[in-house]
Amino acid sequence: MFDQMIVSCTRKHRRNPWAYFISMTIQILVIGVMILVPLLYTEALPTQAFVSWVAAPPPPPPPPPPPAPKVAPRVVKKVSLMEAGKLRAPSKIPERIAIIREEEMPNMPGVVGGVPGGIASGQLGGVIGGVIGSIPAPPPPEQPKRIRVSSGVQEAKKIRQVLPLYPPLAKQARIQGVVKLEAIIGKDGTVQNLTVIQGHPLLVQAALDAVQQWRYEPTLLNNEPVEVVTYIDVIFRLN
Repeated sequence: MFDQMIVSCTRKHRRNPWAYFISMTIQILVIGVMILVPLLYTEALPTQAFVSWVAAPPPPPPPPPPPAPKVAPRVVKKVSLMEAGKLRAPSKIPERIAIIREEEMPNMPGVVGGVPGGIASGQLGGVIGGVIGSIPAPPPPEQPKRIRVSSGVQEAKKIRQVLPLYPPLAKQARIQGVVKLEAIIGKDGTVQNLTVIQGHPLLVQAALDAVQQWRYEPTLLNNEPVEVVTYIDVIFRLN
């Protein structure tokens, strides 16, 4: 009976080989994970402590350089030899004397006393009223193409006048008055352009139709015909 109890106890304490293998595998995996996690995920480590432990502290900055010594400006006393508009003798001989050199004149061909741009066969000193070198004479002033003439002067040059037709509507309404026009007379004496200055609307068109047929003598300026700007008054009056 005692032998049976020993055999039963021995069977209960015998280990299963598969359970032992699984236990060892789990332990190895856990240890491997604990080792690999810090190596793969370095962000999880305390950065400040790791850097302070690995890297040595930087050396202290060098001291600033000493300030440059101040150099006192040298005061040069200006010596003037003029006093009250007169030249005076210097009281002290200067150590250094500045040499003033005049600028050299450019090398110009020609004779002494000539002028720049002159010609080789020209007269010494030039000629009064002459032209320097090959510079052309200024062109004569251009004549104006259009002049303004008073209405009285231009009226005297009229050679043909067509009376305006009194508009029937204005006659019935007993409308009368003056239509003032600004006219441009061409070089041949014909009316080129008309601009209404003032006048009743019922009378304006009749005045334009009549003045367009007027003719004038050409206006001459220095024996050349020119255009003329003048004013024309067309009077409408009921009898």
